[in-house]
Amino acid sequence: MNNSNEQYIGKQLADNLFNHSGVFVLPALTLLSGEHIRLITQHKILLEPHDVLQLDSATFYQLAVDDCTAAMESIFEELRYTKTKRLPMIELRNEVIPFIQQVSEKNDFYGILAALQSKDDYTYRHNVAVGIISTLLGKWLKLKPDELSMLTTAATLHDIGKIMIPAEILTKPGPLNDEEYALMKKHTTLGYEMIRDTVGTTHMQALVALQHHERMDGSGYPFGVLGHRITDFSKIVAVADIFHAMTSDRFYRTAAPLYEVLRQMDDNVYGKLDPYICSVFINKLMQSMIGNEVLLTDGRIGKIIMILAHDPLRPLVNIGDDFIDLSRHRQLGVVRVIPQ
Repeated sequence: MNNSNEQYIGKQLADNLFNHSGVFVLPALTLLSGEHIRLITQHKILLEPHDVLQLDSATFYQLAVDDCTAAMESIFEELRYTKTKRLPMIELRNEVIPFIQQVSEKNDFYGILAALQSKDDYTYRHNVAVGIISTLLGKWLKLKPDELSMLTTAATLHDIGKIMIPAEILTKPGPLNDEEYALMKKHTTLGYEMIRDTVGTTHMQALVALQHHERMDGSGYPFGVLGHRITDFSKIVAVADIFHAMTSDRFYRTAAPLYEVLRQMDDNVYGKLDPYICSVFINKLMQSMIGNEVLLTDGRIGKIIMILAHDPLRPLVNIGDDFIDLSRHRQLGVVRVIPQ
């Protein structure tokens, strides 16, 4: 029975669910998690296709991301007020990780990105976003399934140390002063200790919390280590972390345009990221822009028709009867991608 119910994880209940004795079990529109499925199975209920709604992708992304964000908020808040600071890994594995994996399976980057755009819960939504983007990037880098699963958890927990940072610093509506910034940077070592001290985690996952702000050229924190001492998982999460942070509205600034963020990542504006991981990420995102219209620096609007492997940020653009290879016309560039 358990297995046949498990196929409905990630589906939404069509109606209020009652057991055979008429006892209320779950409300209509619940997005079913592993925990819900266990509860349903304990009540000896066997779900059937008509018990769930068929969701379109956009609705599923939004519901899954919203639910994961709410679960992360409850995990953060619970930890904030407990002395032990042991992470609730069972809750994380049941309520968050399966949805992140399901959303990542869709490979629809721009549809997913729309659901990840921060509302007024950036601190929590960011963890879910970095989990999803890192998982997609791990797939593009051809990680094995067990590595991918470990990466998803590590990425989702990368900022867990922030529960120890005062809320007024996390939500400050302007730049941090030196003292505040020094305190903020401690979230890396605090997160490392919390993950290390929790049963059911790995040292690699703890290192991601420690190292996701380290940079290849040693300009990062907390220890300023060079690239060869940064784990691959940490390098992947650093790319996902920067990308989501820069493309989201924050307390103190609005989101930067997507193309501009990719260009700045390529130019090392945010400190040195791993060049191979960064190039795979930029290439994949540009490939999925094929068919989109772009505004060029000379004011003309064209359509991306081909991404060039040697220079992905300078694609082949079609304007009327002309085909303009931006890699050969260096005086021209893309200002922004026009949303479809």
